[in-house]
Amino acid sequence: MHPSCPISSKYIDSRLIRLVSFQVTLIAAVILLTENIFFTALLFFYFLMRTLRVTQMSPFYLSAKYLLAFRETTPGLCNEAQKRFSLYMGLVLSGILLFLFILKQSYTTTLILEILFICALLESLFEFCIGCKIYSAIEILNPLKRVKKQ
Repeated sequence: MHPSCPISSKYIDSRLIRLVSFQVTLIAAVILLTENIFFTALLFFYFLMRTLRVTQMSPFYLSAKYLLAFRETTPGLCNEAQKRFSLYMGLVLSGILLFLFILKQSYTTTLILEILFICALLESLFEFCIGCKIYSAIEILNPLKRVKKQ
């Protein structure tokens, strides 16, 4: 279990997050290979639905939940706030990606897609969340937090 977060006391299943991240990695690889706008829109739709907490319409979340139903292992719990921050980062990146894809900015699109791919790959393979590290750094460097401690 990850260190607790002062903002949220909710916990989520890290196995589910890793499985979803693997799906994001696969879709990002498909987009890199095919440059198909459908998959780019699917990626944005996933992040949008998860950010809005409409999990019943999130294709990656539903398929991960379905696949985990067949495994009888105990959930690995992790704090939701850090993963939520990562989710917002994914929404922003996929939104920019979709926008640039429509504008046919191939170099910038490829760069953003590679960043998204690497972040999702690290989470799915090694449970190393770059968004979580950024979130933790922001929490540590937060000047308001330092004022409260004094």
